Amino acid sequence: MAMPKQIVQVKQDTTEARLAGMTRPDGAGWSNEARDAAIARVRDMGLPHGRDEYWRFTKPADLVASDAPKAAVFETDEAPLWDDRDRLKVVFVDGVFDAEASDDLSLEGLSIERLSQVTGADIHWAKELYGTLEARGQDPVDRPLAALNTAYATDGVVIHVTGRVSKPVNLIYHHKSEASDAFLHHLVKLEEGAEMTLLETGPGAARLNTVLEVEVPDTARFHHVRVQGRDHERRAATAIFTRLGKESTFKSFTLTMNGRLTRNECVIELTGDDAVAHVAGACVGDGTAFHHDDTVFITHDAVNCESRQVFKKVLRNGATGVFQGKILVKADAQKTDGYQISQSLLLDEDSQFLAKPELEIYADDVICSHGSTTGAIDEEALYYLRSRGVPTDEATDLLVLAFLGEALDEIEDEALAEGIHERLVGWLSRHKS
Repeated sequence: MAMPKQIVQVKQDTTEARLAGMTRPDGAGWSNEARDAAIARVRDMGLPHGRDEYWRFTKPADLVASDAPKAAVFETDEAPLWDDRDRLKVVFVDGVFDAEASDDLSLEGLSIERLSQVTGADIHWAKELYGTLEARGQDPVDRPLAALNTAYATDGVVIHVTGRVSKPVNLIYHHKSEASDAFLHHLVKLEEGAEMTLLETGPGAARLNTVLEVEVPDTARFHHVRVQGRDHERRAATAIFTRLGKESTFKSFTLTMNGRLTRNECVIELTGDDAVAHVAGACVGDGTAFHHDDTVFITHDAVNCESRQVFKKVLRNGATGVFQGKILVKADAQKTDGYQISQSLLLDEDSQFLAKPELEIYADDVICSHGSTTGAIDEEALYYLRSRGVPTDEATDLLVLAFLGEALDEIEDEALAEGIHERLVGWLSRHKS
């Protein structure tokens, strides 16, 4: 169905107003071409509107406004997550690289460079990846905020992985200005057989737009664990684009706590036989100002591949959660194993969970399933715990943690998962009925 002309005009006006206030970073010829092509994509699609099919559950106004809505800086006395873990730290403050707070950007098995430096080089491998997976991910669903990022991202990391990396790379984001509006674009290219873990922690900015493009070739393995800070007023739009080769593995997990508006998109292409892709998330939200949206699109385009989508949301006091997940199985993608589950636990009658699970299958030898449920605390389980002397609040927390457990099980590294679990315990202790 064609969109009404007045809505099309609103989208065009919003898009041009946003672009008019931005300056494209200058660089070498290839990066300028990539950015110009991204700007053309943004203009062709228009920035998102609430009448767009994949935005009907999430109002995009704060993400497309010319000026970032102010977000008060959230102070916390919590120790940095995984502070006792040996990791390479790369720090950004409101989207700007902080060299003094970061470690030396060198580690055996990979090279790390800043995007702002790479885009000025006449010859660099990033030319073949920057904006490429993002552009592929625009079909069949428009993702204009990701194209806007490709056009205007000012910094990020460019990582080339040549072997099995001994410790994680941790991108740490700090929010220090209540008016910050940050664009970060990260590239990760693994060589065949290489393996790495990428961690992302912290809120990033008052309004944050990030894109992560990951090329996972034959037999390579990529692990990603992200914790999106505790800022109460943060707005964020993130997008992950990845392409998998033969016998490769991609696994990503995200924990979201607090925030006013969060939209996490993940677009995965399985293009090599026997590839495995898992994407998971756990979300806890409190209050009517909290809105969290997970939107996932997985395309199976090879034989005997496996994909899993596991998303759990715990919502209270009028919070809203959204899940939109699709599995597309192309005609030649026989022996596909696709699994999708999205579940919410509503701790009151005012919260809501909106879900749109989809399967589109053109092969005949497949195992695909999806399920989506919404419910309250199991009263029988709660009664069982209370009858054995467990206080109501503690019993409720135990049931919440058990509910989220399936998503946390997607994290291979037990130490990383334990850190996530501790963060959830802390959040629950601060958010009692």
